[in-house]
Amino acid sequence: MESQTLLIIALIGLLAVVGWLAFRLRESEKKKNAIAEKFYNLEMKVGDLQLETLESRLNPHLFKNILNSIQSHAYQTYFALDKLANVLDYILYESQKKLVSPKEEIEFALNLIEINKIKVSPLFELKVKTKINENEPLYDQSLLAPLISIDLIENAFKHADLQSADAFISIVFEYRDNTFSLTVSNKISDKKALKKENSGIGSTTLEQRLKIIYKDDFKLERFTENDIFTAHLKINLLGYKTEVFAAG
Repeated sequence: MESQTLLIIALIGLLAVVGWLAFRLRESEKKKNAIAEKFYNLEMKVGDLQLETLESRLNPHLFKNILNSIQSHAYQTYFALDKLANVLDYILYESQKKLVSPKEEIEFALNLIEINKIKVSPLFELKVKTKINENEPLYDQSLLAPLISIDLIENAFKHADLQSADAFISIVFEYRDNTFSLTVSNKISDKKALKKENSGIGSTTLEQRLKIIYKDDFKLERFTENDIFTAHLKINLLGYKTEVFAAG
């Protein structure tokens, strides 16, 4: 009789635990669905924006890439959301300015890289370096076009071979002698990236913006050597400031 009582108590306890776990699972699903719905609504709103300038044409593509990255690894959602908040602030507010400081653009790019990192395995070799002299007078001055680093970084994550044992992405930011430099290298994947309608806007826009804003004060190189693609952007901010001052 006593053993039957203990068995009943054990069954009741087991049912209580199962019920609690089911409740927690439902709550977790509700939170997950709520986050997904917010992202979906955000993506829909971005898609409806009227894009009138070269800079604004970049934003929907950037949003889409960020959202895809976050959705592909739900377990890192909270970390990605923190980085996404910083990126969204920059896109919605700072990118509306004609120019930002090198410090602001580099901080934005580093947040963007953190979001893209959730696409790759922890074993994947992603090297990010900064060689910055923060004491130079132009480092905090608004002389750099906002979102200027997006295309080179996004292109590396899009075309890199993420599965090969010797695959890698290398990103180096430099700021010295009043010159902003960004060098991005990656091992090219054997799999061709899926071409989508309206793809390639970022590369075209980058070239146009650089020519319009910096004229002869920039240098953009892209080349492939031994299955390694490298893009190097260099902008002479002192030369640009001197020309703007002379023109004014």
